[in-house]
Amino acid sequence: MNSADFTTNAPGQLVALASGAHAFVPKPLPPELSLDMPTIELLASAERVLGRLAGVGEMLPNPRLLIAPFIRREAVLSSRIEGTIAGEQDLVLYKVDPQLAETKPDALEVSNYAKALPYGLKRLTDLPISLRLIRELHEQLLKGVRGADQRPGEFRDVQNYIAPTGTPIAAARYVPPPVAQMKTALSALEKFLHAPANRPLLVDLALIHYQFEAIHPFRDGNGRVGRLLIPLLLAERKALPKPLLYLSAYLEDHRTQYAELLLRVSQTGDWPAWIRFFLQGVAEQAADGVQRASDLMALWHDYRRRLETARVSTLAQRLVDELFLQPAMSVSMAQKVLKVSFLSAQNNVLRLVRVGILREMTGGKRNRIFIAPDIMKITGFSDDDR
Repeated sequence: MNSADFTTNAPGQLVALASGAHAFVPKPLPPELSLDMPTIELLASAERVLGRLAGVGEMLPNPRLLIAPFIRREAVLSSRIEGTIAGEQDLVLYKVDPQLAETKPDALEVSNYAKALPYGLKRLTDLPISLRLIRELHEQLLKGVRGADQRPGEFRDVQNYIAPTGTPIAAARYVPPPVAQMKTALSALEKFLHAPANRPLLVDLALIHYQFEAIHPFRDGNGRVGRLLIPLLLAERKALPKPLLYLSAYLEDHRTQYAELLLRVSQTGDWPAWIRFFLQGVAEQAADGVQRASDLMALWHDYRRRLETARVSTLAQRLVDELFLQPAMSVSMAQKVLKVSFLSAQNNVLRLVRVGILREMTGGKRNRIFIAPDIMKITGFSDDDR
């Protein structure tokens, strides 16, 4: 990290390390901000589309059916930013056959992410977003996966830095604060999270996301935790009734710009460029969420019409609802959901195959797995995304 790149406008200070390298210690939030008209207009646009997404969430007859596909998509894309290659099909098949982890270990990493968000939302009922909750989320994410040796649920006790594997700290792209200053910065961040604010919520989210990534408090998993905090903060602040907004798709598409803008804030205090980028992401992903939620609802109604036309039992209709929560199943899974005999469960699964809702994907006669490709297509992944 070149100290010459850090100007007098940097929102923090450089400190020398014993190695001779420098680390950056961000100042407590908030910075002094003056939003220009283009940023204010973008903020208004993002808030407007976010309001539309909130309205969609209020109208969902059974929100659980449509939230699950959003969480799966976010889990795949957030993990992909970190280099995880498992796709949505790997995630849903892992729930049908956990032994998949032996051949697709990344599937467990994505599965952990998909579990961490509902865990965080549930914890919000009795615990505010805090350092304690952040540690719990980290523990959920790293349980049993790569990075599990990096003290899951505990803030780092060593200096870390951002650089390609094998790069010495002196050549790192970014070096976050040493442990002692990290603890002070985290304490200040928690106070900011709990303090009343007169700034727009979306601006605060941009500030918080930058600050968390600048502090980089864990040995591993900082990016995933930082992205998880966005929907959790929206839920805690009552900005969205349901967790339907996720930024990982936007950040994945603009990965280089994302990293450069975060670094530029640290180096030069260029908050406006970062905030505009963040607001653009909110606007785009909220609009995307509105469309996907509408498409999923239309598909759910289409499935119901197909079953009514085919005059199938209500048991098959119950399986359709289950598919939105988990778009792959075996007959044994269907049996547990319906609480019927194996033969009855098999007959109902095959009815969904006949009306084009399910497709058998193993090609075998035993231990067959069935998948709902239309549901997965709407979330943005093909049914063979491996």
